[in-house]
Amino acid sequence: MPKLFDIKFPGECKTLPEGFWSAVDVWIKKPHVVNKRLCGIKETESKDVGREALLFLLDDPELTPDVLSFITSTVSPAQTHEKENSWSSSVRTVIPKVNSYGTNLQKEVILKDFGRQLVTFLPFEEDSEGQVSLKRGNIYQFQLLHQDCEEWVLELHVLASDAWFSDGVAYPKLPWLSTDLLPKLVRWATECKTSEFKSTLSLLPVEKYSVMYQQLKEKYKAMVKIWPEVTDPEKFVYEDVAIATYLIVLWAEERAEKSLTAKQSFVDLGCGNGLLVHILANEGHPGKGIDVRKRKIWDMYGPQTLLEENAITPSERFLFPGTDWLIGNHSDELTPWIPVIAARSSYSCRYFVLPCCFFDFYAKYQRRQCKKSQYKEYIDFIAEVSQVSGFNTEEDCLRIPSTKRVCLVGKSRSYRLSDEAEAEQRRARYIQSHQTTSGAMAHNDKDTDGTPDSSWGAGFQPRDRVETVRNCAALPRAFVDGVVLQVANVLLGMTEEDGGTSSTDWNRGGSLSVSEVAGLMEQETLQLLKKECGGLQTLLKNNHQVFREVWNLPVDPSLSVEGGTVFIRDWRDRKSSRAHTKRKPVAPGALKTRPCWFYDHHPQRCPLQAAHCAFAHGPEDLRPSTRPLKKMRNDTF
Repeated sequence: MPKLFDIKFPGECKTLPEGFWSAVDVWIKKPHVVNKRLCGIKETESKDVGREALLFLLDDPELTPDVLSFITSTVSPAQTHEKENSWSSSVRTVIPKVNSYGTNLQKEVILKDFGRQLVTFLPFEEDSEGQVSLKRGNIYQFQLLHQDCEEWVLELHVLASDAWFSDGVAYPKLPWLSTDLLPKLVRWATECKTSEFKSTLSLLPVEKYSVMYQQLKEKYKAMVKIWPEVTDPEKFVYEDVAIATYLIVLWAEERAEKSLTAKQSFVDLGCGNGLLVHILANEGHPGKGIDVRKRKIWDMYGPQTLLEENAITPSERFLFPGTDWLIGNHSDELTPWIPVIAARSSYSCRYFVLPCCFFDFYAKYQRRQCKKSQYKEYIDFIAEVSQVSGFNTEEDCLRIPSTKRVCLVGKSRSYRLSDEAEAEQRRARYIQSHQTTSGAMAHNDKDTDGTPDSSWGAGFQPRDRVETVRNCAALPRAFVDGVVLQVANVLLGMTEEDGGTSSTDWNRGGSLSVSEVAGLMEQETLQLLKKECGGLQTLLKNNHQVFREVWNLPVDPSLSVEGGTVFIRDWRDRKSSRAHTKRKPVAPGALKTRPCWFYDHHPQRCPLQAAHCAFAHGPEDLRPSTRPLKKMRNDTF
């Protein structure tokens, strides 16, 4: 059997051999986590087979003797009798993000030999008429071996490496399998982690999602260039495109299931920038968005996008009996109320909610368990609210650039329409119990006839119409500069014994933990920082571009914070610069809108020449930007 590559497992691996099959299942069911050109897969067949059934499956004229030998040489009669059902087979269809194969489908037969700890992949292509052709040169295997009963080794076998075909999508390059995928399989097998949540897009046909996402991404990508908000355009535009894609496909499946023709209507509660509303409306779904505060971008969408500035208070005033779906996309304090509002709007009203910040009905959510992550506990709380509200609740995980990706969907009720009064009593009792728990003013949530009264959200506090900035960005400039200078001077003053750099080099200073930096501050300074979200660490991050996330807007590039440690940043370190910013090399004549902190404050000045530094070396190098804000025509999209 031709072995192409192998990797030894580090030390004693107690997760093997079970961890090997867990790792293999990640590659089988979620290849997109490592091959970023794939959207996912669709499993079309799966069954357990014995040796005879396997040989029958492989009885194909295209399977030449060397192929059969490669596949079946691992099966011995003794092993077949050792363990029943020691083989299993499945078929998966690979779904690329961008389809370049026309109507042809790229598939793989996957054979698992549990007795020999071996999995075989047989890729084939199926045309629109159902004719298949085996990709003989791309047959490969992974096998787990226990050498001398001591070391575990993972091997990659390839039938014919000289005939390997690669397009980098459905057919990855052979070196990629050995140098990228194989090490990841080893790591996954060693860690053997299980997620608290479901796989992504578990409620949707992935192939339909992939096609729709590419269409919407192409259609709305120009929004990135004209984004007027201070938030990162790439994150928010592509996140809302992905959420819109999810809803559009979900609703299309619902129409097909219920034989509906009219597109579903919606109301987005806490719609924020309104882009999700804009996309859904443009794609033919009637609806509107409501938010407590109008955003600058609202005026750029045009009159066809209905956005309303209003403070939503759970009450009879904010029920939507004629609406099919309510949406809560990072809806904060409204999140637990959305299943309730949907349930009380009408028996046919459904909801979609993507929880982010943790809120109970009347206050911040207080943790009740320590065995779960805070995020998992909050998702379970919203699921409980949904179930008590009478929904058959489903959970899914979106593919968006966010750590909060789990959504909850209520598409149907768990009770009959005739039992509405009893269901409403359950809702009212549950909400009233949380009024007491949160310390909110006790209030009878229903009238004597079992229907909610007009003020059933009494005690609910909507956010202020004027947004309070608490990310240190509104702190006085002199105060921020003073903190930066104080910390930097201490780091630059550290000797080699303290962890500083050699005096013969450009002084990069030493390092301090964030707690040690806090010890340098006066009590008055710390009290002021405590009023800001994230406190001292947020101030340091705002000034140092530690993270790659471009929504951490840089104010001063002099320091970095990594893993709770603060250190002076050396812009000559290209790897470090790429790791923490998206800054490109300075182009000739480029505008420099901010002064270089190192040029102004470092004893040895900036380690870069002015031509290579993205920041201004002195007033004569400073060129403030005077570009006007671009505006979008109403008929652009």
